[in-house]
Amino acid sequence: MTFNGSRFSDKIALITGGTSGMGLATAHRLIAEGAQVIITGRDRTRLDAALEELGDRAFGIPGDATSLTDLEALTATVRDRYRRLDVVFANAGVGAFQPIGDVTEAEFHRVVDVNFKAAFFTVQKTLPLLPDRGAIVINASFALHRGVPDAALYSATKAAVHNLTRTLAAELAPRRIRVNSVSPGYVDTPAFRAEISAEAQSAIATTVAAGRVGTADEVAAAVAFLASDEASYVNGQDILVDGGLIPAVPAPAL
Repeated sequence: MTFNGSRFSDKIALITGGTSGMGLATAHRLIAEGAQVIITGRDRTRLDAALEELGDRAFGIPGDATSLTDLEALTATVRDRYRRLDVVFANAGVGAFQPIGDVTEAEFHRVVDVNFKAAFFTVQKTLPLLPDRGAIVINASFALHRGVPDAALYSATKAAVHNLTRTLAAELAPRRIRVNSVSPGYVDTPAFRAEISAEAQSAIATTVAAGRVGTADEVAAAVAFLASDEASYVNGQDILVDGGLIPAVPAPAL
């Protein structure tokens, strides 16, 4: 993969949920293009492993993105160490798939907290650190564009962050802070492999026009574009990174 090594020179980027999958891939991408990257995660062991992998241009802050106390501690640490943020990637999220009749109140609160509350308050708490013309990217999902069985709760939370993206783009327009989202399709991540059998992964690939699931690096490339000055006239948008899953029907399915 080819990188533009200077797009993020002297930029400071925050990635929540940056210890694996799309968050970690985005950290690699931004560092390769010159950024100093801060990643967060709840698991200290995984955080340390990610930092060792990323090298000395990465800094880790342990914490739970659903906790306002942790988010306030995060912003205080960033303010003391870096004084500002140029890019925020609100990436922390969780998959949750069950029939609506099986969703308990506890599960409802868990999924809403991780997928919506965390994104909302990550933006709120970090906003004072963003200079005018900063960039925010929120991780949404292809599921907000399609009705998916057993995903009522998950899809609703992703629809919420999609609308949050557009609303914040309007609210922050006076400061020229751009807010966009990415909606990944089926992406090969540790969570994807843990939740879906190899047979099911092969079946899923046949539903995608590209004929395969995506990679975390491909999502990272889209995030990097939206966060860069190359996307200076892209605002309030959602970019599908799905191999044609939503807009195109693969030939085998016809």
